[in-house]
Amino acid sequence: MKLDKLLSGIKYDILQGNIDIDISDVEYDSRKVKEGALFVCLSGFETDGHAYINRAHALGATAVLVEKGLEACHEAMQKKATEDGFGDTYVPCNMTVVKVDDAKKALALLSATWFGNPADRLTIIGLTGTKGKTTTAHMIKKILETAGHKTGMIGTIGTYICDEKIETKNTTPQSYELHSLFAKMVDKGCDHCVMEVSSQALKLDRTFGIKFEYGAFLNISPDHIGPGEHVDFEDYFECKKKLFSQCNALVINTDDKHGRELAGGEAALRVPSGRVYTVSTYEKADWYTTSHEDIWKPDLLGTKISVRSDEIPESEGDYIIPMPGRFNAENALIAIAICAKCGVKSEDLAEGLKNTSVKGRTQVIREASDTATFIIDYAHNALSMESLLSMLKGYKPNRLICLFGGGGNKPKQRRYDMGEAAGKYADLTILTEDNPRYEEIENINNDIIVGLNVHHGKYMIIIDRKKAIEYLIDNAKPGDIVALIGKGHETYQDVKGVKTYFSEEEIIKDYVKNRKTE
Repeated sequence: MKLDKLLSGIKYDILQGNIDIDISDVEYDSRKVKEGALFVCLSGFETDGHAYINRAHALGATAVLVEKGLEACHEAMQKKATEDGFGDTYVPCNMTVVKVDDAKKALALLSATWFGNPADRLTIIGLTGTKGKTTTAHMIKKILETAGHKTGMIGTIGTYICDEKIETKNTTPQSYELHSLFAKMVDKGCDHCVMEVSSQALKLDRTFGIKFEYGAFLNISPDHIGPGEHVDFEDYFECKKKLFSQCNALVINTDDKHGRELAGGEAALRVPSGRVYTVSTYEKADWYTTSHEDIWKPDLLGTKISVRSDEIPESEGDYIIPMPGRFNAENALIAIAICAKCGVKSEDLAEGLKNTSVKGRTQVIREASDTATFIIDYAHNALSMESLLSMLKGYKPNRLICLFGGGGNKPKQRRYDMGEAAGKYADLTILTEDNPRYEEIENINNDIIVGLNVHHGKYMIIIDRKKAIEYLIDNAKPGDIVALIGKGHETYQDVKGVKTYFSEEEIIKDYVKNRKTE
């Protein structure tokens, strides 16, 4: 593709060379540059892409897109060269250099052009919120597929193109990868894509230029605040709101206090069309519940809800959610509202919702049901942990047992708060390892114990997580609910920079199977 075509719709200045040249590839990682590529210099929290212009040129890049002038590019390159022990370095004179005001936004726009604007051929649904994005995305995908739509999904546990899974690094990938995935979805015949839109992605403009037919605000609470993320809650919230201006219509969960505030007027001002819909499990909204019934069987922990809607009366009815808790009812209402607006009939709404399963999100491991009700959940902060444990306590188990450990190289306050939540609700807590990274597990658990002691919570320490799980399988009783918290869908443990394979689901299934054959 010609560079001038690739830059269409982008404001730029030519600092060097010309743009009437062929581009063979677009790349923002200098290590992956190929002959004839356009190298896009992104300025990140830790790395400045401008420092790697020479590396990109050495690998064959013929053009570079920058945010800085030539002199500043020289300075960035020289600093890197000095650190690496090399001499003087300059932007090669045979490279085309194009300057833009914002390289992240430019990358998003030229990536769309590079892949033929595949997002324009998809109904794209974007979900933002502190918790519940993954579960809601799975609900929407399953409902749409039940209604006959080929659907892609992008999120925390990877990307799905129909049934094909593609591993992706971030909840919301970089814009170039996003449009690459959209193109693959279109090639496979998908007509819808539901995606989790993280605050980091919005902050870094990974979704810039994408038009979302429907967006959803699930909830917000303090999280992802710190170095390399958000400076404070206000910054976090403002980044979430950036999604609204890209939506044709927005669905808001007004059970969340910030959602109520947004629905009170600000959201309609931010959404270009002004089309804002609400859902609630407590009060009347465009979609709301009139009753909740907990369902607990050895192999099922869920909820039955009755839904009413003046917006689309055909979407009213009783729905079974194979996941427990009011927060999953909130997620389900978001899914029902969006899919109903997409034209899905009530029978497909109910069938799809009933058959939704989400790996690592209040996931019941049925193979262990003869022992107790075992649940795997990704809760990894105090808010999500308290929501999970308080909800499970509402099922009135004989004992509520939780197993968890704190993540290493994370704020200590998170560990104190998680320990306090466990002490408040659990009858027994098993402290074990999570992803200790470069911290000592004993130090992490000592921080958690500070929180546990606030409510005098009973606890045991079994450092080896596999042995801890096996202990619970041997010692839990029917009528107990056992929550394995923190790992969720993850299939690894990160210790001292080394990731080793670790699947809680497989550990449970294998141990139960071996016990039966003994």
